[in-house]
Amino acid sequence: MKRKNILKAAIALFAIGMISAGLVYQFVINKPHRDYEKAKPAFIVSAADLFDSFRSDREVAEKKYNGQVVMLKGNIDKIEVSESQVTGVFVFDQGMFGDEGIRCTMLPGHSSSLKSLPEGSEVHLKGFLTGYNDTDVILEQCSVIR
Repeated sequence: MKRKNILKAAIALFAIGMISAGLVYQFVINKPHRDYEKAKPAFIVSAADLFDSFRSDREVAEKKYNGQVVMLKGNIDKIEVSESQVTGVFVFDQGMFGDEGIRCTMLPGHSSSLKSLPEGSEVHLKGFLTGYNDTDVILEQCSVIR
C-alpha cells in the first residue's frame, strides 16, 4: 500500500514539474522581443539636453532615462559605419579618447535611412537608452523618425 502512495506522489510531482516547465518556457523563455520601432517614447528630448543631464547629475539621469525608449532631436554630427552596424553620433565634447556625446546604434532596417542623411542635418531618432559610460550616452535599437 505504501508503495502505491509513493508511486502516486512521484507521478504527481513529475506531472507538476512538467506543467511548470511548460509554463516557464511559454511565458519566460519564449517571450516575444519588444518592438522598439513601434514603441512609444517615454521621453522626447533634445540630444544636447539629454547629454547635459547625464553630465550634470548622472544618478538622477540614470534613474530617469535608463531602460526607457527615448526620442532625440538634434543635428547628427557623424555617421559611423562598420561591417554589421550603423551608429549615429551626436558630438558635444572632445575627450582624451575622442568624441564624447550620444551614440545611437541603428536597427538594420533604418541604417540606410541614416546613411542617406548628410552629416549636420537635423534628425529625430528613437531608441532604447542603455546607459552612460562616462563618455557617451548609449542608445540601441534606434530608428529614424520623420
